[in-house]
Amino acid sequence: MRSVMWFRRDLRVHDNEALSAACSEKECIPLFVLDPIFLERSGLPRLTFLFDALRALNESLGGALVIRIGNPVEVVPAFAAEVKAQTVFVSKDFAPYGRKRDIEVATALRSGGMALRGVGSPYCVEPGTVRKDDGNPYAVFTPFSKRWAGHLRPHEESDAVFSSVVPAGVVPTTPLPSLPECSAVLPVATEKAAHDRWAWFIAEGLNSYSEQRNLPAVDGSSQLSAYLRFGLVHPKQLIADLGDTPSHLVYRSELAWREFYADVLFHQPHTAWNNLQSKMNKISVDTDARAKERFASWCAGETGYPIIDAGMRQLLATGWMHNRVRMIVASFLVKDLHLPWQWGAKHFMTHLVDGDIASNNHGWQWSAGSGTDAAPYFRIFNPQSQSEKFDPTGAYIRKYVNELADLEGKTIHVPGADGRATYGAPMVNHSAEREESLSRYKAVSGK
Repeated sequence: MRSVMWFRRDLRVHDNEALSAACSEKECIPLFVLDPIFLERSGLPRLTFLFDALRALNESLGGALVIRIGNPVEVVPAFAAEVKAQTVFVSKDFAPYGRKRDIEVATALRSGGMALRGVGSPYCVEPGTVRKDDGNPYAVFTPFSKRWAGHLRPHEESDAVFSSVVPAGVVPTTPLPSLPECSAVLPVATEKAAHDRWAWFIAEGLNSYSEQRNLPAVDGSSQLSAYLRFGLVHPKQLIADLGDTPSHLVYRSELAWREFYADVLFHQPHTAWNNLQSKMNKISVDTDARAKERFASWCAGETGYPIIDAGMRQLLATGWMHNRVRMIVASFLVKDLHLPWQWGAKHFMTHLVDGDIASNNHGWQWSAGSGTDAAPYFRIFNPQSQSEKFDPTGAYIRKYVNELADLEGKTIHVPGADGRATYGAPMVNHSAEREESLSRYKAVSGK
């Protein structure tokens, strides 16, 4: 019996249910398919992290990982036939593209007398599982999270028997393509690095997480999002280490948000790029030449609002942005600049290492008032007051906005940094744009 382990969003060897199942066969051949669509849609930071993770995975597998490039619908069935495998094992994918791809791969495999077998997933509770008493899915987080918690089970690790992995060199592989050098400073893309960071966070940050998670100048969040995105660690492994203290429960709630957004996208795949609340289809957004100029300034971190510029520059410098700042810059794009949330979501997906279509795009819809909350459009963040509250000393701003690095005191939070000669003037007046946003919303809501 020979099987193929087709890795996707589960680039680890330990506690990998699909890999364990694949290795229960007599022989297992590990495979990763570089999909041209992923190569096209991913920015350099995410591709760099992925390629580093694949190199680390290959090392963990003794050099046995086979790389192929092409459409998985064609490549996977052809590969399985080539190596005379009867079953291709995968960790189940619940995103719209992944589901469609896997259905087509399964159909092609069946036509050749082979099978696709999904074992496990990137989530603690598979999307589509958590439902109301009447069988309908949840559209609000809090009741979802309560029922989701009831589906959690004690974690039991499932490690593979690596003696069944076919040794390196038996099956031909394709070298990873060359990438331009990435200027962003990225996290180390290994399974060990993920667990090292988690161990540090448990010891140094978890117990104060509820108080410090919103402070971008403080290393107060786990920063495991990229590792979760590519499956170098599984959320079950994290939840197994959590207790019932307030900070532990808040952290678990953040993991539940990730699963909630995956569930929403599973039930309503059109919401990847379209408004969940259809009434928001009518709201007026700016898309003309001036809007595109404003968007370019936002992308470059040149808005004249220090906290906005710090966040956008952090994204370019590290492939990551603090979650509180993500909300602030998103609110600014949608509510102050009146631009489509899809523009911001696409920019984030291009530059974020942790770019995940469900979490990213539904997070953007929350900020745009078109998503799962009842009336989030009224949450219009004031960038200056947000900066003063969550970066009170200005340390975060000084780290990423070089023009303001030597500026002390509250002036650092003021739009235009109170006329700082080396720093640009604010591109818009927040008070005026806030009123404009509310007026546009009233036109479609009648409120």
